[in-house]
Amino acid sequence: MSGRADRKHRIVTRFQRHLANPLNRRLPFQTLLETTGRTSGLPRQTPVGGRRVGDSFWLVSEFGLRSQYVRNIQARPEVRVRIAGRWHHGTAHLLPDDDALARLRTLPRFNSAAVRAFGTDLLTVRVDLTD
Repeated sequence: MSGRADRKHRIVTRFQRHLANPLNRRLPFQTLLETTGRTSGLPRQTPVGGRRVGDSFWLVSEFGLRSQYVRNIQARPEVRVRIAGRWHHGTAHLLPDDDALARLRTLPRFNSAAVRAFGTDLLTVRVDLTD
């Protein structure tokens, strides 16, 4: 990752971790992705933007393999997703061969614009919902 991209990642991650995510997690209809911390074993909830399509939930990670929730998925792909206030269990799959920019065009516009603007290493994630 270039110096500029690394700096951008640090700034955006700090903002999300300390301001945006704590506020968004409290909104009752904010979509949340819950992973299990790969070291702590504790549940970790991350506000995400995405869309349910049938029995799958699609999202794009703005920092790819550098995202903590993506690293948690790599360690343990069993997740939960809160969609419209209801929790669903599922298995997450990282899709590096998927065209993340094309995928963003199929997802909610506002979040997709933010991911394109702030992201440095886009990665598609599909969660196959089991309930």
